[in-house]
Amino acid sequence: MFKRTKKVRSISDLVNKLKSDLSGHEGPVWFRGQAETDWKLRPSFIRLVNPPSEMNMIKKFKQNATLLMNPPPVSLLDWLLIMQHHGMPTRLLDWTESPLVAAYFATAEKSSKAGALWALRPVELNKIGGHEPEDYEFDIPSIEDSILETYVPESLASERTSRRSPLAVILPRNNTRMQAQLGVFTINHRDTTPIEEIGKKNHIWKYEIAGDTKKEIQKELQIIGFSKFQLFPELASIGDAVMGAS
Repeated sequence: MFKRTKKVRSISDLVNKLKSDLSGHEGPVWFRGQAETDWKLRPSFIRLVNPPSEMNMIKKFKQNATLLMNPPPVSLLDWLLIMQHHGMPTRLLDWTESPLVAAYFATAEKSSKAGALWALRPVELNKIGGHEPEDYEFDIPSIEDSILETYVPESLASERTSRRSPLAVILPRNNTRMQAQLGVFTINHRDTTPIEEIGKKNHIWKYEIAGDTKKEIQKELQIIGFSKFQLFPELASIGDAVMGAS
């Protein structure tokens, strides 16, 4: 029987387990690193105890952000994507196509608690919500696909009763950070069930990273080129790297 949670203590350990777990598997696999293994797979907006109006939140963000965007986003889904990477709570949850990027985020925070590296089969997740690929067996919806119309802010604001499962989506990598991190996303509808708890759970599994190994795994990642600057190619990252080396 396939174990849904496995423990890893090094990058080589992770790679060996991935080789075994992905043997014979076809189709994409996405990854997400979290600093604590007990954290649920729910986006920041869904985690709010008393969430504000999503449409009002977007309007307030656009009010001041439009001047700084050249050109500004067109759709509200594009705005959600921008908000996601500038500290605003959204219904989007970040994933990556790289297990090493996920390992970085699972171990980067200084926490003695065990971290988690989640592995997701996005096509299988979408099948739970009734999205069956048509032209291509491993197809994942993008911003142009009609299935996303029911997940956009305008749609949720227009009615109050529908509930759909989270959906794995491909959105434009519209900044250097998303490109460096090979970013992909799941988007929640109204269903607040954590992704790891929906359906028969054959779409997801977890690698638990012991707290006492996080520092060593960060060193291993740095050796193979997964440092903060590689994943956050911004001026602030250069400053951190310089100060860390001095």
